[in-house]
Amino acid sequence: MVLPDGTITTPFDPALVLPHRPPFLFVTSVTSVVPGERATGYWQLGGEEWFFPGHFPGRPTLPGVLMVEALAQLGAAAVLLHARFTGKLPLFGGIDRARFRRQVVPGETLDLEVELSRLSARGGRGVGTASVRGETCAQADLLFVVVDAAAGTP
Repeated sequence: MVLPDGTITTPFDPALVLPHRPPFLFVTSVTSVVPGERATGYWQLGGEEWFFPGHFPGRPTLPGVLMVEALAQLGAAAVLLHARFTGKLPLFGGIDRARFRRQVVPGETLDLEVELSRLSARGGRGVGTASVRGETCAQADLLFVVVDAAAGTP
């Protein structure tokens, strides 16, 4: 469903928008998007993910860098759904003020939220927050550049 302000409120598979594929797709569902402005979604962690056995044996914990990557992927969905960025690909340009406040373990759902604060033809900036049951797990300022997508990407 699309609201008058352009918000997309129907949950959808992020693979419909993002070029990422398993095992490097870290968003299970995009739940709301205002193209070029903000997005919400989540990552359901079942426990079978490739990184848990080694991070850490006996105490599996989601790596913080993958939380930041999940936020960046959600932000990329908000960028790619904006008409100006059809055929483009947002890439990391930087990560500032990243903070990790809570461990995330197998079986939890990581709720994701990204707000884009600056968007230009060449890139932009956003702020992402990842949480579990309302408790903040990670926050970061995300910087990205926009490039032409390779042939064959969505």
